[in-house]
Amino acid sequence: MNLCVVGAALLMAVTGLGANASAQTVSKPIPIWPGAAPGEKGDIGAEHDTTDQKDGKPADGIIRLGNVSVPTITVYSPAPDKANGTAIVVCPGGGYSILAYDLEGSEVCKRLNAVGVTGILLKYRVPVRAGLPRYAPPLQDAQRSIGLVRQHATEWGINPNRVGILGFSAGGHLSAAASTNFDARTYPATDAADQLSCRPDFTVLIYPAYLTQDADKTKLAPEIKVTSQTPPTFMAMTVDDPVHVENIFTYGLALKAAGVQFEMHAYPVGGHGYGLRASKNEVVHWPDRLDSWLAGRGLLQK
Repeated sequence: MNLCVVGAALLMAVTGLGANASAQTVSKPIPIWPGAAPGEKGDIGAEHDTTDQKDGKPADGIIRLGNVSVPTITVYSPAPDKANGTAIVVCPGGGYSILAYDLEGSEVCKRLNAVGVTGILLKYRVPVRAGLPRYAPPLQDAQRSIGLVRQHATEWGINPNRVGILGFSAGGHLSAAASTNFDARTYPATDAADQLSCRPDFTVLIYPAYLTQDADKTKLAPEIKVTSQTPPTFMAMTVDDPVHVENIFTYGLALKAAGVQFEMHAYPVGGHGYGLRASKNEVVHWPDRLDSWLAGRGLLQK
């Protein structure tokens, strides 16, 4: 039996998608691969929260999910009266070692729901697999997820031509890699979802990492291949980010040279890894700037 079909049926049963739901709904996690993910051997140990615990909860309020070998998507659907058909695959960061699953994942999907956008939380494979580029299995997961969203667009109330990707830190690198490597899947096709485009319609990079070469931050990393077909992009980062603001400057210059539209916000202070969490820094307004950018592209209209 096709696992994707089972997943879609389960999603509709659990969340009421396609019914007269009156509020935000969250699906159960849906495995994105029909069977084991490509190359997975099941030998990295059990998936778990690696964060120090206090009273049964993460001590600093951040879930750091580790040992992910069964990648999933979880669909966060806005209330029907707000839904506008736009969807964004959300890629948490974590240095390709863990996933900041709430800070840069579930909290972001709920914020997207507030403006009518469906959030698709991608739990991609971490940590780095021996002998492979750190982004290789996650890129397979991202490509697969975009195809799945388009395959199930009708059931999930999504316009298949309004599917974007958003990533933080390492998830920003993953989002940029998915946005510049879409001509062919990086894995053998498994079903009909893999016959659909895995090119995001737009890209959002929030304090992205690893976009430049280590030795020369004026040059993009070799796997980031910007062309005229790279999706329009929104970027935000702080100048004092220890992961280096050059990531968005260099990517932005490459987009400009390729004739791709983009918007960039370089805030003076704020560091790294803030997600949507409150602070006194101006960078906390990046979600509002993103709302304006999405609205300007017609992505918040029904």
